[in-house]
This record gives sequence, structure tokens and C-alpha cells, in this order.
Amino acid sequence: MKKIILSFIAILSVIATDAQTSPNGKIHAQYVDGQGLVVSYKQNGSWMEIMTLSSDYDRLSSTVKQKVEYDMPFGKKSHIKNAYKKGCYMKSHGDNKDFLIVNVYNDGVTFGGPKAREYKVNFTAAKNNWLQKWSEAYEEFFPLNREQKANNRYAYPALFEYKNKVFALLTESHMTADMAATSMYATDSKDIFCLRPDGKESSGSQTLIIGSLADVVESTLVLDNSEPCKLPDISWIEPGVASWVYWAYNHGSNDYNIIKKYTDMAVELKLPYVLIDAEWDHFLAPYKVEDAIKYAVDHGVKPMIWYSSSIGWINGAPGPMFRLNKPEDREKEFAWLESLGIKGIKIDFFSGDTNQNIKFMIELLEDAAKHHLLVNFHGATLPRGWQRTYPNLISTEAVYGAEWYNNVPTFTKKAAMHNATLPFTRNVVGSMDYTPCAFTDSQHLHITTHAHELALTALYESGIQHLADRPESFLAQPQEVKNYLSELPTAWDETHLLCGYPGESVVIARRKGSTWYIAGINGTDENKNITFNTEVLRKLGKNITIFQDSGNADSPWKITKSTKVQSTFSLLPRGGFVMVVK
Repeated sequence: MKKIILSFIAILSVIATDAQTSPNGKIHAQYVDGQGLVVSYKQNGSWMEIMTLSSDYDRLSSTVKQKVEYDMPFGKKSHIKNAYKKGCYMKSHGDNKDFLIVNVYNDGVTFGGPKAREYKVNFTAAKNNWLQKWSEAYEEFFPLNREQKANNRYAYPALFEYKNKVFALLTESHMTADMAATSMYATDSKDIFCLRPDGKESSGSQTLIIGSLADVVESTLVLDNSEPCKLPDISWIEPGVASWVYWAYNHGSNDYNIIKKYTDMAVELKLPYVLIDAEWDHFLAPYKVEDAIKYAVDHGVKPMIWYSSSIGWINGAPGPMFRLNKPEDREKEFAWLESLGIKGIKIDFFSGDTNQNIKFMIELLEDAAKHHLLVNFHGATLPRGWQRTYPNLISTEAVYGAEWYNNVPTFTKKAAMHNATLPFTRNVVGSMDYTPCAFTDSQHLHITTHAHELALTALYESGIQHLADRPESFLAQPQEVKNYLSELPTAWDETHLLCGYPGESVVIARRKGSTWYIAGINGTDENKNITFNTEVLRKLGKNITIFQDSGNADSPWKITKSTKVQSTFSLLPRGGFVMVVK
């Protein structure tokens, strides 16, 4: 009885009237003596603890309800709305200029302050987690319940699971040029972490998305909590699909004939873009890179081109290098690219979360926009809301993606499980340049099926979607597959998670105009039956094409037409499906 009374008192303290509750009444934050700032989630009339922030900001001095509404040229949704209650927490004793801003949104909580550089957060109420080991390029797996050792460093986003199918995803947003990014450091206690910036600068807003798995996957909180668009005109920003040389030809971007082949593929498949990757500064004679660019432009394909950031990997790295580091050099280079008809730049090999990287990336975005250049960051830190502020940031890598088939054999056996984890982790927080869809092999074998690979193109959100495979492979596919790639959108009007669990399976529906793309994959090595409900979707059409695996290695596709949406699939090990509903 004593335990019951104490628990009841604790619940009463969490739902006190002077605390912050989200406009929809589902999320709650309040300072509790002896604990700190307690974040709770309401489910079936009961509150459950999600996270506690150790804090001596103990006095809620003000609250105000606010709304956010804006449009995006690409992403999960074209029109976004959210609401939150903004609170300012002060210290009962101390500097009156020191405060903590806590925003309680309908789908999560953000917190940060001008002098709060380090936070200690407690997730011990969670029963499972998916943590990524930190690396400069955020290229690691998200294993279930990774062993945590004191002082080990982990990267955002971090996913936690609670009882009753409640989840929370920790990441960061509202990152400006004077800041350094934070990451997570394990303590002696499981699921208790210190969040620290990589340097002496202040950090952005720690961002916690809370709810069902669908709430997490569909959330735009990282964008909602970041600065509005700073570009005066975004009409020139055009998302799309690109042909991409690197997966099959590591050193092919200095060869006119190889670039020509990928341009021809883009023409035949009606893809808007072709990417000229690294080493084009040493183009093979008798051609120059300008010849490859002109060929693409003359054939109605928009070229994009690669650069090294020249602040990360330098010794032994491919070029071109040191062309973008000084403002005057950058201006000259961007003006030259614009004059040639280049539409975007892929910038690679940054060096982590320091202010040097953050500041440089924002400068690149601002200067590129002046010359109508899209930007794709590779070998870079996780996106932290910049796509709303600078929507010319068309995508970011920060993912262990398909290019790793080119590097190590590790990816072969782990790819399917990893692929079925990314929609719940990395891709939640921003566009993800995974470079999906390969039916043949790179340096190392892939064992995911054809339908699994095709599904990744709609399952993953990226403003620029680079297709990994060889032109010969894509052009040898059935006409229905080629038509699918020709029509594939990379900007969506709405997104819904239909079913799934990290590492096991996932089905996502995305709408563009009046067409729905419903894509699913099996992340396991066993056959899997999946069933999902389509009630959350708007009225569906009756012109339906379904792409599945046949199970026959000699004829791998099963492509059917239907007038009825299929909601049950039997998936092969590491298999998948796509439904296009018009």
C-alpha cells in the first residue's frame, strides 16, 4: 500500500497545473524535486515517464502557446503544422540571465539554453534501445541494446522503446553557425547519458520525439524546431532522381565515356540528374570535365558534381580539394559551375561535430544558394534542421549506406536488418542519401532481393535519390520497373508508417499528388507474413501495380496489375514489395 501511495503522489506531481503540457494533452514536462525535469507521455489515460533531465533549472517563470506552419519543397510532407507550449525555466538561486527554454510539442520536447552546455539525461524507464556508435561520418549500425560502457560515445538519433509500444527518439535541432553539435556519452549506469558539444561553443536544442512508432517516423519535429527558411526564392529547388557512377566505378568520374553512359541512362529512364563524383579534376585525355557536363546539359540532364570539403580527410584523399574553403575561391568556383549549367554539388569528407564543421557547412549552403546550387553533404554530421532554413540542402549522407558494398564485406549479411532499422532512426531526422537500389553486385555480394532493393527507393526519403546500380542492370529490367524509376517522386505530400518494428520489417506509404507508393521490406533471414491497415490513407485509386519477388533466381520479378489494394504480403527472407496506387 505504501508503494501505491508513493506512486500516486509521484503521478500527481508530474501532472501539476503549473507544468507544461502539449496542446494535444499527450506530452508533459515539469520540474520535480530530487529528480529534475521529468518528461512524461499520456497513454490510455495514464502517464508514463519517458526521460528525466538532471537540472537545477527549477522555476518555470513563463509559458506561452505557439504554432508553427510552413511548406517544404521536399521531405515527408509538403505542408507542415505543429503546436507547442514554450516554457522558460530559471534557477531559484543564481544568474538571472541563465535559463532553459523547454518547448513541449504535440509530438515531443525540445530543450536548450545559452549557458547550458552539458546535460545528463535518464532513459532507464525504457526497455530497449537502438544506439549508433559515434563516428565523424555517422556511418555505423543501430544494433538492438548495444552494450554501453562508461565514456563510450554514441551518435544521434538514439531510439528507445517503452512498455505498451511507446517510443522516443533523441536527436538535436536548431543548429546555428555559432554552435557545436552534441553527442551522447555513456555513464556507469545503463541508459543514463551525458550530452556534450564537441567544443567550447554552445549547442542546439536537444530534441525528443515521443509517441507510437508511427508518431516517430512521421514526425517533422527536427524541422519544426529549427529556423524558418532564409532563402528569398526557392522556386529553383527541384528534387529528383539521379544516376550515380561511384557504386559500380569507384574511379569512373574522370572518364568521359563512363559519365556519358550514366547520362544516357538518365535520358532513357527520364531521370532529371546525373552526378559526376570524385576525381574529375584529373579527367582522362583527350576530354575535359566540361565535355561531360556539356553532354549532359545538351541531352536535358542536370549535372551535379563532387568536391572535397578539405577539412576532414586530406592526405591521400581524392580531389578536387581546397576550392571551397576561402570565400573568394568559393565564389569563383560557384560562379563557374553556374555558368556551365551545374545544378548541384556533393561535398564530402567533413570532420565531425565541431563548430569549424557546422560554421563551414552553413557558409557553403548560403553561398551555394546565391548561384542556385543544390547541396548534398557526404561524410558529414547528422542533419539538424537545416533543410527548413536552407532548403537547397537537398540531402545528407550520415548513414551506413549502399556504397559500403564497395568497401567491406560486413554489409552483406547485415544490410537487410540495417535497412529495416533506418526508417525508425536515421531517416526520421532528415533526408538520407543512402544511394539505394542495386540488382547486381559491387565489390562485395548483396543478398537482399530485387523487390527489397526497389522498395528502398520509396521507403527512404531523400530530396535527391541516387540510384546505385549499373546502367546495363537498370536498362535490362522489365519495362514496368523502368517506368517505376522514371516516375519515382522524391518529394512527398504526406507519409504514413503502416506497420513494422526496427530491424524486423517496415511498411511505409507516401503520397505524391493522387498517387500512393506503399513500400515494405523484410529485415530478417526468414520468411515473414505482414499485414497492415490502409484506413489512415486517403481514398485509394484502382489502377495498381504490385512489384514482388518471384522466388525464381532466373526470373526474379513478380509484377501484377490489380484494382484492389493488397494489405497482406508473404515476404521472402530479405525480401520486399512495392505497390503503386494511382
